[in-house]
Amino acid sequence: MKLSPLQIARYKYVPKLPGMLRNGIAEICVKEGKETQSVADQEKIKAFFPNTYGKKEITFQKGQNTSLAKKQVVGVILSGGQAPGGHNVVCGLYDALKATNKDNVLYGFKNGPAGLLEDKYIIFEDDYINQYRNTGGFDIIGSGRTKLESKEQFAVAAEVCKKHGITAIVIIGGDDSNTNAAVLAEYFAANNTGVQVIGCPKTIDGDLKNDDIECSFGFDTATKTYSELIGNIQRDANSAKKYWHFIKVMGRSASHVALECALETQPNICLVSEEVAAKKMSLSQIANYIADAVEKRAANGMNFGVAIIPEGVVEFVPEFSTLIHEINELLAGSKADEFNALPNWKEKYAYIEKGLSKESMSVFEILPEGIQQQLFLERDPHGNVQVSLIESEKLFSALVKDVLVERGFTGKFSALHHFLGYEGRCAFPSNFDADYCYSLGYNAFMLIQYGYTGYLSKVSNLSKPAEEWVAGGMPITKMMNIERRHGQDKPVIRKALVELEGKPFKYFEAHRDVWAVETSYLYPGAIQYYGPTEVCDLTTRTLALEKGE
Repeated sequence: MKLSPLQIARYKYVPKLPGMLRNGIAEICVKEGKETQSVADQEKIKAFFPNTYGKKEITFQKGQNTSLAKKQVVGVILSGGQAPGGHNVVCGLYDALKATNKDNVLYGFKNGPAGLLEDKYIIFEDDYINQYRNTGGFDIIGSGRTKLESKEQFAVAAEVCKKHGITAIVIIGGDDSNTNAAVLAEYFAANNTGVQVIGCPKTIDGDLKNDDIECSFGFDTATKTYSELIGNIQRDANSAKKYWHFIKVMGRSASHVALECALETQPNICLVSEEVAAKKMSLSQIANYIADAVEKRAANGMNFGVAIIPEGVVEFVPEFSTLIHEINELLAGSKADEFNALPNWKEKYAYIEKGLSKESMSVFEILPEGIQQQLFLERDPHGNVQVSLIESEKLFSALVKDVLVERGFTGKFSALHHFLGYEGRCAFPSNFDADYCYSLGYNAFMLIQYGYTGYLSKVSNLSKPAEEWVAGGMPITKMMNIERRHGQDKPVIRKALVELEGKPFKYFEAHRDVWAVETSYLYPGAIQYYGPTEVCDLTTRTLALEKGE
């Protein structure tokens, strides 16, 4: 197989480990902290996890290794959407496992949790794993979105583990995947299977974070990739001086990606879904806010600009959220088939008009026809509108155009549209993500070796050089609260939304009025892998601001 020069060079990159993990396996000991409790709903969470709740946080430090020496057979699963650095988690896990005992074995279950249930796997060897070091993607074993949540599934998983003599499972995933890891760990503990479960925090959306998890892996690389592209678009806009670019970026439930890209590039407009919800902003208010910037810039001879739109923002607009809820009810059950059988959009529109409330119909009417139809595309597995399919970047540019016409605007407004999503999910990981992910995997094996289960691999102090990073673990239950799903109480990891009182948003808020009118663009350029530390190992602006740096 022919390799690109960058692939060849990246294979040779040696990821940096936290200082306490550099001493060698034999010189790593455990320091236990305080017992933990869930972030909310303590009694209910404790009832769900009687065997794994309330465990202590731990950190690793230099000292004599007191773990029980035994052969380890570990299985690893990549779960959910891709995120840069996933391969290095597997590589770090593999290297720590082999450094401890060359007879240790690592199974890679194929295509996500389904691989564990279907007993489809590979056994890693040096030649195979070396092809994936410091590279993007999840193609080393593939990923999948099968949920591990039923006792029947857990029983199958236990049998597969027993068949291969597996002592531990590592699940690399986001909030849902790590919730499943916690539930699986509880089942294994309750049934005395002897199988440990460790999670690793992954998501480019950045919403798996809290006081303990400073950053989910992949966020750094993905936002740097998007920011490079946004910077390129801004430079083009500033060169041609005739287009407004509306750029949608990933982030269904939180706006961390949009905010980080705004901090990196300083666009004219960046919507933050959490602010839209807090201020109960209507579609009209948002459109007028953007139109104000268009008019002010046009008055200064600048008929161009850039607006960043979070993927899930429309769900945070109260009136739009109500509309989506009514549409979900309108097409519930067999009514979806009845609607889809109608021969044309005119008859479907009449059906919609009859079924929606007057308030929701008034919102529906102002939407461009293309957006109206997107609300009735294929439903998700729960029968709901797939909000990610809505081209919100086109929605807002159309609404802004209508507002400008109403105002009698005589300047120029020409819009172009972009969606930056898959471009960032499998990029070559930045040095930060390469180091962070390798450390997470290496650290996950240390948690296994010391007998922990239901824990998340944790590496913190991330705004500092890797030498100063702190490795350890935290019980996954610490991050949990109760949510009602399908009419039942479910323990889930609480999603972290953008904090409107947090330093990153406050910095953005303090500067955005200037950015809206002036051309203050920054051009981050491509991710740099070789060169000065201050360029190549740079952390995210979000993390730097949160740490006061």
